[in-house]
Amino acid sequence: MKIRIIILGIAVLLSALNLTAFAKSGAIYEFQLDNGLLLLVKEDHRAPVVVSQVWYKIGSSYEQAGKTGLSHLLEHMMFKGTAKHGPGEFSRIMAEQGAQENAFTSADYTAYYQKLEKNRLPISFAMEADRMRGLLFDAAAFEKERQVVIEERRTRTDDKPTSLTYEAFKSTAFQTSPYRNPTIGWPSDLKTMKLPDLQDWYRQWYAPNNAIVVVVGDVNPQQVYQLAQKHFGKLKPSTITPPTPRPEVEQHGIKRITVKRPAKLPYLLMGYKVPVLNSQQLEAHEQQDVYALELLAAVLDYGDSARLMRELVRGQEIATTVSASYDLFSRLDDLFVFSGIPAQAYDVQALEQAIRQQIKRLQTEVVSQQALQRIKTQFIANKIYEKDSVFYQAMQLGELAATGLDWRLAEQYIEQVTAITPAQLQSVAKKYFNDERLTVAVLEPQALDKTEDTEQVQ
Repeated sequence: MKIRIIILGIAVLLSALNLTAFAKSGAIYEFQLDNGLLLLVKEDHRAPVVVSQVWYKIGSSYEQAGKTGLSHLLEHMMFKGTAKHGPGEFSRIMAEQGAQENAFTSADYTAYYQKLEKNRLPISFAMEADRMRGLLFDAAAFEKERQVVIEERRTRTDDKPTSLTYEAFKSTAFQTSPYRNPTIGWPSDLKTMKLPDLQDWYRQWYAPNNAIVVVVGDVNPQQVYQLAQKHFGKLKPSTITPPTPRPEVEQHGIKRITVKRPAKLPYLLMGYKVPVLNSQQLEAHEQQDVYALELLAAVLDYGDSARLMRELVRGQEIATTVSASYDLFSRLDDLFVFSGIPAQAYDVQALEQAIRQQIKRLQTEVVSQQALQRIKTQFIANKIYEKDSVFYQAMQLGELAATGLDWRLAEQYIEQVTAITPAQLQSVAKKYFNDERLTVAVLEPQALDKTEDTEQVQ
């Protein structure tokens, strides 16, 4: 058994940003069980509650062609019973304990969580350990859940024009990267999926040596470790074979697609391929690029005073909604995405040009130190306030560990963002926002059938 106790704290003096507090965190304890399970425990004694999360390093980006949707469907099956507990028993028992519980699947991981009174943690561990290696696969239950997912895809993607456009956008932007796979799976793959496919997926990836258990709350770390040993320690590991790398091929020019669907409003997506903290091609001196991109998203779209809202929605009134987003913690190289819906007097071409003008401004004009300091103050203050949530604290640790990053980066985040300069923002805008990295997708509304659902695009 290995144990590493790290006392972490962010010593960034936020008074320099017109704040009066420090961003501090409590102790984080890391334990490695003999079977490979990673346990992270963080004390937070403000309330007698605990958040327990189990993260599996498996998601849609691990899936191969013809087998998409396995990770998400397996998430559904995890509530369908084990030899000890029948279908639906997991959620019933958690409800009896007063727990809030759910699960989610992404491109990079699948996670299960409970928020409960601190003395109920043993029940959470016992139930999660039971289904980690003891899941039953009933053919009837599998077929029922497969149909549930097919219907879920229909209502959330196929019948929702913006979601369908985003799916087409991702699969166009990425030619070889597995990020082109939709998390819910392609329709043809869901229709042909077989129970043995799902059983094999479970046996390979749902194992202690591919899992991270994160516990944050009013707990004693050593007691949590002993509890983990009791419930998870005897589970057998799997032979984990990493998926074959599928790096994205070089793009040689702008990509454009048009999606024609019955809809009320047009919709625009613009995505630039950018690195993330995990990027293999980044040199040491380029590591700050990802934090600069993170802050650049804040400059453009962080609150009502951010540039996109202030200038394109309220100022020029060219858009009803417009946003910019980026995730530096992805497992693979990702996209910096602009999205928006033009105002009634404008079309998507006008909105694209307006966004391009904002990008050009970032490339030719340095953001003033005063403006950047104000944005940093708002952005960092919000990140500090997020730590009031034990759930968010656990999420941050779990996401980092599940994507192959050092969880200690969570405590370096504010310091790294604070260090970004106006010149660095201009540099990354010039470096990454160019047509050789750009994919544009447009939803072109078609006439709505009177018998169809006329839900407004959002």
